[in-house]
Amino acid sequence: MKFINKSTNLLFLSYLALLSMLGFVATDMYLPAFKAIETTFSTSASQVASSLTFFLAGLAIGQLLYGPLVQRIGKRNSLLVGLFLFGLSSYGIATSESMLMFNICRFIQAIGACSAAVIWQAIVIDKYEADEAQKVFTNIMPLVALSPALAPILGAFILEHGEWRNIFLILTVLAAGLMIATRFWVKPELTKATSADSSQSSIGYLTMLKAPKYVGNVLIFGACSAAFFSYLTLWPIVMEMHGYEATEIGLSFIPQTIMFIVGGYLSKVLIRKVGAERTLSVLLMLFGTCVAAISFSVLIIQAKSIWPLLTIFSVLAAANGASYPIVVNCALQVFKQCSAKAAGLQNFLQISLAFGASSIVALWASAGEVAIAIGILVSAVGVFLGYKVRQLDTWDGMSKKLTFPDPARIAVHKVKDED
Repeated sequence: MKFINKSTNLLFLSYLALLSMLGFVATDMYLPAFKAIETTFSTSASQVASSLTFFLAGLAIGQLLYGPLVQRIGKRNSLLVGLFLFGLSSYGIATSESMLMFNICRFIQAIGACSAAVIWQAIVIDKYEADEAQKVFTNIMPLVALSPALAPILGAFILEHGEWRNIFLILTVLAAGLMIATRFWVKPELTKATSADSSQSSIGYLTMLKAPKYVGNVLIFGACSAAFFSYLTLWPIVMEMHGYEATEIGLSFIPQTIMFIVGGYLSKVLIRKVGAERTLSVLLMLFGTCVAAISFSVLIIQAKSIWPLLTIFSVLAAANGASYPIVVNCALQVFKQCSAKAAGLQNFLQISLAFGASSIVALWASAGEVAIAIGILVSAVGVFLGYKVRQLDTWDGMSKKLTFPDPARIAVHKVKDED
């Protein structure tokens, strides 16, 4: 019986992992097919690349849609709707005859993928107690880091043995499989909120932004992601500046992926020994140390090799991989009764900060690693602010923390002490 329970739990965690990776798989799996798509539609490389922009736009907008939808029709039905949209649009991409139809379907595909990104987190929060949910996040979130690395490899393999349309047909089949699993794993819910839950379920996004603990954790999540994307955006250009070829550039992303995963599982060990709060403090100290080291090596001594930045950032990636599960769980626990909406807003803010940072550092691409270092340094300020904010019970406490010493008041106290 224990073996059966463990197998069932493993299958359920695998289902959650697939949901968590769906958006990243859809983003990256078709990247090796850019040239083939360009040839099929007799279009330019920039037009094909714009399909990624359409997807990211849908991914950002879709994050905010599923929280309210879950409140109306429940997590199970909302997830089925999203997966159906994902599967239908994936089939539409596979059979599209123009770049316009391709891009429209990519936008819809992203909105469908958001259902998985938002609702899998809500399922974890609702199904498990806080400590157990922390363990689930710690187990699953490092696996998400594998998606950007493995998806292009899988896409290249499919392209080698067939045409690019097969990539999206496989995504269609994946959506159908996840819909079947959803009907099996996710129980139907009562769509009418009880009186006890009605106040929580009616919480709006603005109300969530008034909760310092939620905002602080989300800000850490988003700012750490911004630092990550500041690096990822310009790193290929930096390596080209140093004379490296495409194969070497691709291999250079492996250390960060491995360290991100290692960080996630080391976090699990630390949480078990010293608790989540102490672990987060240690991890953010490590993050800050890495930022200081990157700033020193790039901005102060201006290292001529890529190795200092690559090595230090790999350690920073481990700190990110370890801290993500903690801050995500802490943020969603604040609004446990409307976790889908909280997850949607959290993901929207994280994506906005990450791609905002990516877009800004891209403007100074010619500066290379200097732009990366400045982007990471600015992101670190956001991480620090997030850490301070998450310690507050109300926003009134923030003004007290930011109040500067009053010389007159200090003088009065000094006179009293002398008397």
